[in-house]
Amino acid sequence: MPEGDTVFRTARRLDEALAGGTVTRFDLRVPRFATADLTGQTVHGVDPRGKHLLMRIGDSILHSHLRMDGAWFVYRPGEKWRHPAFKVRAIVATAEHEAVGVDIAEIELVPTRDEDDLVGYLGPDPLSAEWDPAEAARRLSADARSIHVALLDQRNVAGFGNEYAAELLFLRGILPTTPATEVDAPALLGLGTRTIRANRDRRNRTFTGVDRPGQGTWVYGRAGRPCRRCGTPIRRGEQGADPTRERITFWCPVCQR
Repeated sequence: MPEGDTVFRTARRLDEALAGGTVTRFDLRVPRFATADLTGQTVHGVDPRGKHLLMRIGDSILHSHLRMDGAWFVYRPGEKWRHPAFKVRAIVATAEHEAVGVDIAEIELVPTRDEDDLVGYLGPDPLSAEWDPAEAARRLSADARSIHVALLDQRNVAGFGNEYAAELLFLRGILPTTPATEVDAPALLGLGTRTIRANRDRRNRTFTGVDRPGQGTWVYGRAGRPCRRCGTPIRRGEQGADPTRERITFWCPVCQR
């Protein structure tokens, strides 16, 4: 699942491949921007902001959000794609590399001056050089909703998704239904920062320290299975800001009180 660490690695890979190059092919396969053409423009770089990717080209920003299934792949010119062409939503190529966006649900092209309209609402990002833990804790502590919902709200802190919320709350022993106002936000965010920074350079995300398949999580995706600490069956529920945005939650009723 693409979360802040996945987006960070994607941005780094795209930046290494494209930054400094001149666009030789630009193809957005979405109706709104189908006629856009930045051929001949310079790729200045690719930056992550929480779960958002900002590809800076000329005086424009190509913004993409991976959602659940999206991904960017990098190929050499002429190299065969490993996915069907009908899934491709964006192609940005230079003389040396070709970046191909597959199954990307959200793509926008805006002038660089409008960057704040895209991501200005986001809270502090623990993977950013400008990470502000005090501001993130202030926002999280002021949220009257449950901690699981508050932690997922990108306006409070950018980058944490459902897997991180479930795992961090387990590690801190916090029930996902606990009001965010009752949680030690600095401690929770401190753990979250250390964890997501450790995972940003790993191929396989892990919260247990074990990167073997099926061994990396304490509670996420483990409903009905025994808790790795106490043996109690992991529970599963749903929470959300409203019924249309509910997320599945996982927790141990003994370890999280």
